[in-house]
Amino acid sequence: MLLTIDVGNTNTALGVWDGADLVRDVRLRTDARHTADELAWTTRGLLGAHADEITGVAACSTVPAVLRELRAMLAGYYADVHRVIIEPGVRTGVPLLVDNPKEVGPDRIINTLAAHHRYGTACVVVDFGTSTNIDVISARGEFLGGVFMPGIEISVDALAAKAAALRKVEMVRPRSVIGKNTVECLQSGIMYGFAGQVDGLVRRITAELARTGHDGPVTVIATGGLAPVVVDEADTVDHHHPDLTLLGLRLVYERNAR
Repeated sequence: MLLTIDVGNTNTALGVWDGADLVRDVRLRTDARHTADELAWTTRGLLGAHADEITGVAACSTVPAVLRELRAMLAGYYADVHRVIIEPGVRTGVPLLVDNPKEVGPDRIINTLAAHHRYGTACVVVDFGTSTNIDVISARGEFLGGVFMPGIEISVDALAAKAAALRKVEMVRPRSVIGKNTVECLQSGIMYGFAGQVDGLVRRITAELARTGHDGPVTVIATGGLAPVVVDEADTVDHHHPDLTLLGLRLVYERNAR
């Protein structure tokens, strides 16, 4: 079985694959203070009965401190299995049509690969994480660039910290768009404000793709740990794929294991 590990700034996702089937996926809070031993035993505990069945590992990390400990964990606890860490030199098959390809995070490359593999069209991937990233993929699977925005949780935290009368609230749908109290006003701004932001950007992106000669359908995919907060309110989102990055890790592992 293949273990895929996606370390993000806020959460870490683990997935266990039996061939093309994702048989287990779990998420935990990313902690840059964890040692390699702590990572190993936490991972083993979360994998449960699958812990002794791992025959390969594919991993990526956007957190340098965790990446260092992740390397040590894999070398110490998974030394006997084939390991692929997404970094320069690893074959992904994704052309990076941007000014500086070295700036593109591994998670964005992996999402590009997975989206094109899954849908086979031009795609827009909206990744709701610590930041909200929008990545644009051509119909040929090329990474064309994207958009960065402050994430939902960062924005809520900043508002609560800077406005004396406001506080963090549960991120659920309010009774109406027009809030009748402070909590509902905040919830409306979060739910519908971020949905409108995404819809506006996606419409501009698809129009720009059409103007620059990228014909054909464009599939919009939502992913990331905070996607459920907004995805039902965003009119432009076609699919919600919470395990998109784990799928991309499996595809890269297969490409490099051959």
